[in-house]
Amino acid sequence: MKGLYHIEHRKMPTRRRRGRRGEWIFQSMAFVALVFTIAVLVVLLVDVFRDGVLRLNWQFLTSFPSRKPELAGILAALVGSACLITLTALFAFPLGVGAAIYLEEYARKNWLSRVIEVNIANLAGVPSIIYGLLGLELFVRMMRMDRSLLAGACTMALLVLPIIIISSREAIRAVPVSIREASYAVGATRWQTIRYQVLPLAFPGILTGTILAFSRAIGETAPLITIGALTYVAFLPTGLFSPFTALPIQIFNWVSRPQKGFLTNAAAAIIVLLIVLLLMNAVAIWLRNRYQKKLY
Repeated sequence: MKGLYHIEHRKMPTRRRRGRRGEWIFQSMAFVALVFTIAVLVVLLVDVFRDGVLRLNWQFLTSFPSRKPELAGILAALVGSACLITLTALFAFPLGVGAAIYLEEYARKNWLSRVIEVNIANLAGVPSIIYGLLGLELFVRMMRMDRSLLAGACTMALLVLPIIIISSREAIRAVPVSIREASYAVGATRWQTIRYQVLPLAFPGILTGTILAFSRAIGETAPLITIGALTYVAFLPTGLFSPFTALPIQIFNWVSRPQKGFLTNAAAAIIVLLIVLLLMNAVAIWLRNRYQKKLY
């Protein structure tokens, strides 16, 4: 026994060295992957800003599309994107949070709820073009919404709904059970516990998932092309059933043209889209931090 102890004792430093070597290799690979990803992103951003930053001016932001690249602007696409993401948020956010509350707090843990959970997780990974085909058949044809702003918003709401549900469920699940039990102990009902205890604590996490979902939605092109969003719009949306365009559609249209001026316009529109995305994220992060400060 004593001999075996000495043998094992001699093996321990060797195992530690191997473990440290493996940890160092893994950290090096992770660092290289991080540097490569950031380098690619920086190259893309530098290329876009170099081509499009000089095109950014008030005339570009307030003009409608034109067949002449020097006169073309993004007013219709910018307003269309703002209307589209606003309607998408109005549809997807309450439905997603409500579904998460029901699945996490009310639904029984049986085979049906497990099937629903698996399908929601699978829907989060479905390519966006599939949602476009679904929106084309369901909203454009069956519900006769045509190629309208409402049809586009409903399609984008379907696209982001699984992400909102999953992130909201995780945020609700992270609330300690002791909070619920304490609320029940003082006589609160389940809904009162959810409204006054669970949701305020889970709301920062819910907003984080919503940020990611809407960040994906504002840059999607495939679903909008599939449902028939217009690529040339010289007017602003006037209602829910008005034809529309969006910044990704306008960028796609300009990139597909051979003139160099339209490529410059596409780069400038990409910069505007990035700025809009950053502003959306900044507002959402400010709201999240504000709720966190209220809690603590």
